[in-house]
Amino acid sequence: MSHIEAAPGSSLGAARRTRELAEATDGRVADVLVVGLGATGAGTALDAAARGLDVVAVDAHDLAFGTSRWSSKLIHGGLRYLASAQFDVAHESAVERGVLMTRTAPHLVTARPFVLPLTPLVSRAQASLAWAGFRAGDMLRLAARTPRQVLPAPRRLSATEARHLAPAVRAAGLRGGLLSWDGKVTDDAGLVTALARTAAGHGARVLTRTRVLRLTGTGAVIRDELTGEEGEIRARAVINAAGVWAGGLVDGIRIRPSRGTHLVLRSERLGALPAGLHIPIPGETNRFVLVLPQGDGRVYVGLTDEPVDGGIPDVPEVPETDIGFLLDVLGSALDVPVARDEVVGAFAGLRPLLDTSGHDDTGETPARTSDISRRHAVLTSPDGVTTVVGGKLTTYRRMAQDAVDAAAEARGLRTGPSPTATLPLVGAAAPERLRTLPAPGRLIRRYGTEAVAIHALAEHDPALAEPVLPGHPVTRAELLWAVRHEGALNESDLLDRRTRIGVVPHDRDQALATAREVLEEATAVRP
Repeated sequence: MSHIEAAPGSSLGAARRTRELAEATDGRVADVLVVGLGATGAGTALDAAARGLDVVAVDAHDLAFGTSRWSSKLIHGGLRYLASAQFDVAHESAVERGVLMTRTAPHLVTARPFVLPLTPLVSRAQASLAWAGFRAGDMLRLAARTPRQVLPAPRRLSATEARHLAPAVRAAGLRGGLLSWDGKVTDDAGLVTALARTAAGHGARVLTRTRVLRLTGTGAVIRDELTGEEGEIRARAVINAAGVWAGGLVDGIRIRPSRGTHLVLRSERLGALPAGLHIPIPGETNRFVLVLPQGDGRVYVGLTDEPVDGGIPDVPEVPETDIGFLLDVLGSALDVPVARDEVVGAFAGLRPLLDTSGHDDTGETPARTSDISRRHAVLTSPDGVTTVVGGKLTTYRRMAQDAVDAAAEARGLRTGPSPTATLPLVGAAAPERLRTLPAPGRLIRRYGTEAVAIHALAEHDPALAEPVLPGHPVTRAELLWAVRHEGALNESDLLDRRTRIGVVPHDRDQALATAREVLEEATAVRP
């Protein structure tokens, strides 16, 4: 490898995990134990570590194993919450979007244009309402002080302009379109990995495959899922950030999960898409199906908002009813509807919504999770465990800040205010610097300044420049980087979370042998 390395202290790997798990269970008392390493948990570990606290963060699986990898990859400005009069949530979302785009992760979070095509199914009244919403969203941007050069203004499109940005849309009866802008993260799991690595760079012990068997206000009994050995982690404060699993760790926490399903299509099916699409859902005034080009030969189509009853699975299944619903709405705007056999993959995430009522005024449980507030909540149990639930990907940083504030107050920890609103994540740099880096643009959009090191790996060894599978841009160098620096321990970590190859089962099967080869090579080169 070249002289360029990962950010100091931020590398996660098998050897570091083994060493730090032994340290965490040797009887010493950490300041903070964080349970869960999705966006909120990793963000909480970073917040606490950046304040100078001694932090241990654990997850039963991998980084971003749960909800955080199943999002729409959008960093929302809060427009939807304006429509439901959740003004505080809307403003908080816009502020946090601006933080990510301008300060903490401008390499990962950038502006994404969206077109709402004005087809015959969109009435003029609906179009006027949507336009008013987009203008209100721009006012949110202004209130959050996000610069215009970061998020351009919405505008009306002619039919010709709309067809240029969305060539797959049916031309017959098309009156034009509405262009709006929002934030998009290159990869939600990549954001979580950056958070965890930045936390590690500030001294946090980040321990995946470490399952909590029993949680109290002073620590946890854990099991190393790789060896089966059990131990105890002691801490002055404990923060439960386990998302949809939070209620299984602390009594009295009621989670009402909502399932959001996305379909995966090959990019060529919809043709060139310079912008994403908002397709109105018939009969709804403020809900859309989103068409989201990913830049890797795939397009995501989502999403649903359906209540989930019963147990919480590790990986949610996608019901055929969700697939049919999304295809029907998508087909309402396209020249040629997408057939079921053209769906090459699908995934579903469970939003960890806090059920604060349990029943409405009639005594019946609310039927729609879309009606439950996306506000987050920080709750402290009688034995002192602080739980943070609700919220969404965009507001992870504020959720983390509030959780650490609450835990510090409840347990008497002395700490200063959170610095994370101005703390760059691993790989972050100003756009003008990113544009000058000697590395391919695709790598820079995924890894920021570290793209140079990954590119150097491939230049040093041409075999590492080879794609993991034909037609997909991820290279062997990226897999090797994930093992050496991003905490990937097995093939699933590589294919399902450090890259998104695994969202298409056929591609995953093709790439599996290469992932195993890279893991073996990485182990042989660096123990």
